[in-house]
Amino acid sequence: MSFIGKAWKVIVGIKDGLVLVFMLLFFLALFSALSASPNPGQVREGALYIDMSGVVVEENSTVDPFSTLLSAQPPVTEMQARDLIRAINGAASDERIKAVVLDLSSFIGGGQVHMQAIGEALDRVRQADKPVLTYASAYGDDHMHLAAHASEIWVDPLGGAVIAGPGGTNLYYASLLEKLKVDVKVFRVGEFKSAVEPYLLDRASEPARENRASLYGALWEEWQANVTKARPDIDLDRVTKDTVNWVEASSGNLSDAALEAGLVDQIGDKIAFGERVAEIVGEDDWSKAPGTYAKSDLQPFLADIGDEGGSGGDIAIVTIAGVIVDGDAGPGSAGGARISGLLYDALNDEDVKGLVVRVDSPGGSAMASEEIRRAIQRFRDKEIPVAVSFANVAASGGYWVATSSDRIFAQPETITGSIGVFAVIPTFERTAREIGINADGYRTTPLSGQPDPIAGLTPETDALFQGSVEDIYTKFLERVGNARGMTTQQVDAIAQGRVWDGGTARQNGLVDQFGGIEDAIAWTAGQAGIEEGDWNVRYLISEQSELDELIRQLVNTSAPGDTGAAADLFTLHAQQRTALLAQIARDAERLSGTQGVQAYCLECPAETNAQTRAKAHGMMRQIGQILAQ
Repeated sequence: MSFIGKAWKVIVGIKDGLVLVFMLLFFLALFSALSASPNPGQVREGALYIDMSGVVVEENSTVDPFSTLLSAQPPVTEMQARDLIRAINGAASDERIKAVVLDLSSFIGGGQVHMQAIGEALDRVRQADKPVLTYASAYGDDHMHLAAHASEIWVDPLGGAVIAGPGGTNLYYASLLEKLKVDVKVFRVGEFKSAVEPYLLDRASEPARENRASLYGALWEEWQANVTKARPDIDLDRVTKDTVNWVEASSGNLSDAALEAGLVDQIGDKIAFGERVAEIVGEDDWSKAPGTYAKSDLQPFLADIGDEGGSGGDIAIVTIAGVIVDGDAGPGSAGGARISGLLYDALNDEDVKGLVVRVDSPGGSAMASEEIRRAIQRFRDKEIPVAVSFANVAASGGYWVATSSDRIFAQPETITGSIGVFAVIPTFERTAREIGINADGYRTTPLSGQPDPIAGLTPETDALFQGSVEDIYTKFLERVGNARGMTTQQVDAIAQGRVWDGGTARQNGLVDQFGGIEDAIAWTAGQAGIEEGDWNVRYLISEQSELDELIRQLVNTSAPGDTGAAADLFTLHAQQRTALLAQIARDAERLSGTQGVQAYCLECPAETNAQTRAKAHGMMRQIGQILAQ
């Protein structure tokens, strides 16, 4: 009877679980039916209000509905850079829009190329004699990159601004792995290919340190040049080189310090900021709450202005964003099979007259990178012009995919290069012996049962893997050489895994010209014989689940119109702790996951897709719950 009772409880539990699942699906369907898409009718005269909560990305990532709902963790909000730029450009010429307002209270950040492109769009609004206003509790580097292009920068009286500059630390696990008696077998080519150094060393090698100093130094120079050009009166030297005296001069009041250094224009709370905007654009007729003003939100405005296009032919754009992986992964990560499938579908469309490949990736699987490159090459085989546009990062595998193209566009702030490959295999023979496990058997050849994580690798296996990595590196050099008109030796001299900023990469011959995606589209259309402005841009996108936005809304408990918790300076630094956990998770996955030969860039900024950040947020939450017990 005891067994029957337990079995009955299991059956009842399964039944209750299924009921909950079906109820959830029912309410999801009901909510989906009741939720309308952004309504263009919501656009009215006033300000274009852009809530910048979250991160700016090249391509929105998918949401795993079950893991998100079960964790009750709202995914980090993602804003596609192209949507923001299209809306801001539209605001410049739309008579209904009197000003553009950026709410940076919960802004996390984005890549330097994206920040500059959005800033230039804000400049076009100001050139149309329309003011741009920003508000935040705390301004960091990315906040200031955008805000520098504003007419008025407001900060909360309890807030401030801090400029840190690019760079930081990586984690190194050699001593930990030695204590655990874990052996890491590394197969790599490239003196500067430092992606495997965290498993071999306790600190950065001199070549890696030299490369980072050069790269981050160039990015820092570009950031300062862009910000001071947009805001000439800013005193960056005092803020970044005499920080202690700068803060002490204002008795620790960081908002006053920011005002004195020209980082901000006004100090005031959100109500005072709203009243200032209302003076420019008019009061809100729908609400009499303090600090409200007439405004249109981003999504309805985008729906209202629509997409412009001509009749001269389609320029297809495929996006390679995030880590390049094998299979159908993405959007938000670049699954080789998924992206090549999109390309092959477009290849058979007679309306497609040109292709632009937009890359924002630190690389990843060499096999998946080659799969994408082959699909791109099919367009060139049909004499369809192909341009590649680099965004923030196009390194290692992100550069591999660009070797089948007619022209490469990049920005000075782009991170590229990292031409090198590696593979990592951990073995546990010493750990096993320590706990009393021994491996023994019979091999017909030295490769039988290899790679063996317990018995270790044989010398023949070592030679096999190293030879394979060297061969792939040679193929990488050959593809770059054929694409750039260089010999293998010339490519090798600037390769070896070294990472370059866009300006240096252009001098080295890895990039053809500076320019954004609009320049790449115009060049491709010209090569296809389409008259200026008569082309239609078509993004090749995967069919994302219609539940994505719905899931985000269900797990987001904020009230309508609430932008979330405002981030002060301590919150900005707390986000770095979250990023640290994300880095640990990525490093562990790279060591223990099932991966082939990798063309990946460690020096490149960590990917900022929602899944990675949500994973780190979840880890932080679990740790907090444990400590609270």
